[in-house]
Amino acid sequence: MTLRSLLSAGADDAVAISAPGRPALDYAGLRAHCDQIGRQLAGQGLGPEDRVAIVLPNGPEMASAFLAVASVMSAAPLNPAYKQSEYAFYLEDLAPKLVIVEKDSTNPVCAAAEELGIPVVEAHVADNAAAGLFTLFDNEADIKAAGPDNEALVLHTSGTTSRPKVVPLLQRNIAASARNIAASLELSAGDHCLNIMPLFHIHGLIAVLTTSMSQGASVCCTDGFNALKFLDQAREEAITWYSGVPTMHQAILLRAKRQAETARALGLRLIRSSSASLPPAVFEELNAVFECPVIEAYGMTEAAHQMTSNPLATGKQKAGFVGIVTSPEVCIMDAEGNQLQGDAEGEVCIRGDNVTPGYENNPAANESSFTNGWFRTGDQGYLDEDGYLKITGRLKEIINRGGEKISPLEVDNVLMEHPDIQQVVTFAVADRMLGEEIGAAVVLRDGAEMDAAGLRSYAETHLAKFKIPKHVCFLDEIPKGATGKLQRIGLAAKLGLEG
Repeated sequence: MTLRSLLSAGADDAVAISAPGRPALDYAGLRAHCDQIGRQLAGQGLGPEDRVAIVLPNGPEMASAFLAVASVMSAAPLNPAYKQSEYAFYLEDLAPKLVIVEKDSTNPVCAAAEELGIPVVEAHVADNAAAGLFTLFDNEADIKAAGPDNEALVLHTSGTTSRPKVVPLLQRNIAASARNIAASLELSAGDHCLNIMPLFHIHGLIAVLTTSMSQGASVCCTDGFNALKFLDQAREEAITWYSGVPTMHQAILLRAKRQAETARALGLRLIRSSSASLPPAVFEELNAVFECPVIEAYGMTEAAHQMTSNPLATGKQKAGFVGIVTSPEVCIMDAEGNQLQGDAEGEVCIRGDNVTPGYENNPAANESSFTNGWFRTGDQGYLDEDGYLKITGRLKEIINRGGEKISPLEVDNVLMEHPDIQQVVTFAVADRMLGEEIGAAVVLRDGAEMDAAGLRSYAETHLAKFKIPKHVCFLDEIPKGATGKLQRIGLAAKLGLEG
């Protein structure tokens, strides 16, 4: 099974992609578009073994570009908010043969690609074109179909090392994940989802877009999340469900509670939450205000998103738990790789058809992350007596800011480039709204002067906005562990920082 074959599920005249103020694109049009873009890429000499980076704003063209590219080769979606230095790193790491941008783009990816000698092409959208339709090149050629073991999607995941890891996901990984999610949510061709997730992130790409396409369902592709517009958009589109991260749900609730009748009138079949822990109080409020099941799921990039999910009609949803084991398989392991029984707490490990075959060019990471065929997630948790998984903490030091995963060492390395900074340690600070925010403990060089605003101003020129530290502490010395190692874990408490 491949992504292109998944698209065969939709009836020719059924809506596949819609967007505010645009004619809808039906499945016949989507399939023709994917095939046409495939031929245009083939006309440039590209084939199933190649990668194409996509840097487009959230919306229908971003959705159809991913589906078209991933149908025939590997898609590498990148965050449009990155700075040039970040694009330079990711492009050099991924080595795409082409970068797709919007017409007349001024995005810094263009300069980064030019320096690396990577061609850039603009996606041209005709006047009054259906949502998602665009052209890249005039020349076309026949293209070889991608097979189940060809790479379909490649993303970076932030880790505890200074270099983010490259996660290749195969066509069969994507197909398996879409199948798993569709079964968990009992999706059908009659479902219509309002996408509010960024389409450079595994959550939006797989849980919303690809899974819907695999069932012949439809997705309204907005230009991004806007809590003020959500209820109106949801009503106008007559959606049956949506998926988001907890901070999005909290923002929606602030308005939905004041418009409870409007919220109930939507008649949502379900609300899905993933990418960060959903506070039980938010779970209960969503359920009460929208009067529909709230489905919390557990996902990560290496698993092509979903690993567990609360059941829908076949069982109960438990607040604070990320659901039951369906597919892939899940077990709890100790540090030595022994599987634990009962409700023992340990590291959550997974295996299945949706799991990446391994990190690219990173044998050390693969050796530490895979044990007897099981992938070690780095998350700590346990299975209760009913088989529901509870995540109790992270073994890794990744900062999870509202679902955005940030490598603290990546921020360290950028800040250390400042001539006035002698030492810096980035760490997580508990935050009521986002779950975690970014803190930075800084030691300045002798005689140097800097305040928090100056540090953030410097960071803004080198990092995407969501990676900029909110809490900045200037210290004479950063606390160290017994071995002299700088310790991130517990640093927020030692410095008296609270969210």
